[in-house]
Amino acid sequence: MQKKLREEPQKWSMDELNRLSVEEYKEANKLPVVLVLDNVRSMHNVGSVFRTSDAFRVEKLCLCGITATPPHREISKTALGATESVVWQHYPHTIDCVQQLKAEGYRIMAIEQVKGSQKLDATAFPNHPKTAFIFGNEVFGIHEEVLKHCDAFIEIPQFGTKHSFNISISVGIVLWHYFISGKEK
Repeated sequence: MQKKLREEPQKWSMDELNRLSVEEYKEANKLPVVLVLDNVRSMHNVGSVFRTSDAFRVEKLCLCGITATPPHREISKTALGATESVVWQHYPHTIDCVQQLKAEGYRIMAIEQVKGSQKLDATAFPNHPKTAFIFGNEVFGIHEEVLKHCDAFIEIPQFGTKHSFNISISVGIVLWHYFISGKEK
């Protein structure tokens, strides 16, 4: 008979996870980050971004152009209720959203592969109280007119054959990097 080396792992119960209610979430301090989705076509991606936004407690999610808005069954499938907790706003044109955020003092950072962009792993986020990250369309990226209004350009390093991550994966990677860079305090 083989000796048991360690205890069997036990998952946390929902009560032990101690998650906030929607009401508590709305009152809680938020990460000083706004996410801007520029003409994102997949509603599953939109739902996933809602869910990730909830997990990191982002301040607001801006859904621009053709990006679908709640309520919608396809968004709800991946959002799992996060459309109720995360503050969001729709803008018919991304440029209007970006100009408003700039006027409110946000530093606009495009997550895009452009000449001169910084690699995410080499990016130290300045101690800026307000940051907006823009994520573009799954095929075309961020519209060129919008790029002209950005303060910085960041790309996520990749080492395989594909040229990009799925937008919902990119959002998670960028928020995690921002979070561990000390902005969570």
